Amino acid sequence: MTAPEITTLATRIAYANKWMSVREDKVRFADGHESIYGVVDKPDFVLVIPIHADGKIQLVEQFRYPVGRRFWELPQGGWPPERGAAPVEVAHGELAEETGLRAGSMDLLGHFHQACGLINQGYHAFVATDLSPGPVNREVEEQGMISDAFSLDDIIAMIGAGQIKDAPTIAALGYLRLLGRL
Repeated sequence: MTAPEITTLATRIAYANKWMSVREDKVRFADGHESIYGVVDKPDFVLVIPIHADGKIQLVEQFRYPVGRRFWELPQGGWPPERGAAPVEVAHGELAEETGLRAGSMDLLGHFHQACGLINQGYHAFVATDLSPGPVNREVEEQGMISDAFSLDDIIAMIGAGQIKDAPTIAALGYLRLLGRL
């Protein structure tokens, strides 16, 4: 194992709420230069690629407050760490909550980092198949969310048109396609 390239000298929490915290670290680089680093601490989440028997992929569309627009994306979310749920359990729960779909098969695609230069949050991506309908049970913060299934060609066109801008969605679909599974 190699020595860290950046050493943390001190840390302080600049802001915290029940979903995340922002800390400021005083750091020293390998050449001795000292600086600060801002880091968002946030628990991992799950992302689900629900693939219907006809090959269509289920997406959700919702208003994303930080950017002030509605976008289509794959179902995703997280549960509080104190619930102690395994990522696959969270994936089944988020899929049912946001789309009403239940998956007969939920396979782990991999673990990825969302934006590793800014936030320590990662996500477990799952592929859900053998889908069956059920009731939707969205959280109050998911008001106005809608869900629909699209072909891969439609999704590629939606990315090009700016209707899908969620980086984890694009990365997971791209990785699945690179693997030859889409």
